[in-house]
Amino acid sequence: MTLEKTIDLLHEKGELRIIDTPLDIKLEIPHLAYAEVKKEHGGKALLFTHPVDKATGQKFETPVVMNLFGSFRRTELLFGRDVEGVASEIEKLLHMKPPQSFKEKIGMLGDLFAMKDIFPKKLKTRGSCQEIVYQGEEVNLYDLPILTTWEEDGGPFITMGQVYTQSLDGEMVNLGMYRLQVYDKNHLGMHWQIHKDSSHFFDQYSRAGKKMPVSIAIGGDPLYTWCATAPLPYGVNELLLYGLIKKESPKLVESLTTPLFIPEDVDFVIEGWVDTEKLRLEGPFGDHTGYYTLKEHYPQLEVSAITSCKKPYYLATVVGKPPLEDKYMGWATERVFLPLLKTNAADLIDYHMPENGVFHNLILAKMKPLYKGHAKQFMHIFWGSGQMSFVKHALFFGEDAPKLTNYEALIAYALNRFIPKCLFVSEGITDALDHSSPESLVGGKLGIDFTASYSPVAPESIESSLMVEKLRAILPEVVGATQYMRHTANPITVVSVQKNRSLKECFNALEKLSSFLRIVIFVDEAKNDIHNPYMLLWRVSNNIDASRDLYYSDSIVAIDGTMKTEVDGFEREWPGDVECTPSVVERLKAFSLWDLDPKLEKKYQL
Repeated sequence: MTLEKTIDLLHEKGELRIIDTPLDIKLEIPHLAYAEVKKEHGGKALLFTHPVDKATGQKFETPVVMNLFGSFRRTELLFGRDVEGVASEIEKLLHMKPPQSFKEKIGMLGDLFAMKDIFPKKLKTRGSCQEIVYQGEEVNLYDLPILTTWEEDGGPFITMGQVYTQSLDGEMVNLGMYRLQVYDKNHLGMHWQIHKDSSHFFDQYSRAGKKMPVSIAIGGDPLYTWCATAPLPYGVNELLLYGLIKKESPKLVESLTTPLFIPEDVDFVIEGWVDTEKLRLEGPFGDHTGYYTLKEHYPQLEVSAITSCKKPYYLATVVGKPPLEDKYMGWATERVFLPLLKTNAADLIDYHMPENGVFHNLILAKMKPLYKGHAKQFMHIFWGSGQMSFVKHALFFGEDAPKLTNYEALIAYALNRFIPKCLFVSEGITDALDHSSPESLVGGKLGIDFTASYSPVAPESIESSLMVEKLRAILPEVVGATQYMRHTANPITVVSVQKNRSLKECFNALEKLSSFLRIVIFVDEAKNDIHNPYMLLWRVSNNIDASRDLYYSDSIVAIDGTMKTEVDGFEREWPGDVECTPSVVERLKAFSLWDLDPKLEKKYQL
């Protein structure tokens, strides 16, 4: 299904909002999309028919499409089928056994016949994506309505690019999604992190002293874009998922200036070559963590060709504080990949990544514990499994626990059986976007085992106002405090502070209040609302490194969720969090386009 047909489908289903007002590709379009996805049920897909660059006066004929996957309903529409059904199909394939009878052999023929459409089909003709061709001096990335999302971004970035690469020998191909900074009319930054497949291929070309071919597709069937995010094992072609889900072979054509094959019906293709001997400073860039990622050196692509269909659309997304479009894309990934995760963890029942844990910061899992230490074994399995290895905090629950998405019931279940003995701290690799670890790419991991049933002793209950007084009496930096889940054996006390020393020095003082405290979470007074649990989880899971920021005794657990500075011995630069530009928001309101409920603006700290 082409992007044009997708837009028609969403329009027909009442899932499309058309914006005819000319809006700027710098900040205005991304800010409106940022607000739309934060509406109840994810708002609607957006079609911006008149994108402009107000700085240069340029008007674009290419419309911008955003928030395609921004709801559960639209995600299933784009899949063309029930997402849970895809997971069931994968599970069936994984457990396929040799037939024992003639009847079973006949039955298996149907399954095997259906699999013939999984594999990509290479065409010998040109595709519709190559109807218009620009090469050499005609190449100009600024002819595309590429967005600048945040005020402090290093420039415009392609956010929904399908990045096609292959190994040096051409035997393995990869489809990934990486942010792509526009440096000038014919150069892009390639933000592929050291753990990613494209980075492994880059190393091969680098050792051989050769340039690396890259083709970047934009648009086409939205499922191509989702496949680019799929956490498949190294060397497995992500387009196999497309064939499995759609029951038809993805049709590929060869790029004009690289040896790479791309889907024939995408909207744009950007082709080029990476000189492996040259790196260029990339960033900063507001990312899906809700923070800016800092400037770093990454490979640079020199564009050799840009091709497109005759009437292309430019597909983009917006990144920042949750909830975002990736909430729904991540949900589909969760469901589809559960059977694959079970191949290494057979007694896993389910797992879930809350969107305000921004995926790599927090995972919840339900399992059937069979022996002592089983949950810790699962922690190691998770932390050693592909992209799951980036997860910082993993919480494991037994089969009698509430549904993993029933947060209030699940938290009560956890707190009524938690003791410090449940904690397990390890170390491993971290996502390149993680800013809290003492050193880049390596940091602390926290696992919590809720599968064992302990009987913790609840503390004395006091009002939050009195709690603040008691805390201020022993810790002068305390500004405010509130309590959550007071009806459980382990109430959570969130404390806002104006920090002027390491909070490690404060932990021993908390023991004086051990009759009232069980779990204490410190946050900075600035930019935090201690009465907003959704954003507190986002902030704290981003800001902690378990090997440094977790303190506990037999009775109290304390977590330091503040930003880290020199008083903590933190030597890396701490990034700022992304925020909307107020003047842009006011402009969109003046156009009568920004219609987000003010209560949601406050909740999601726009």
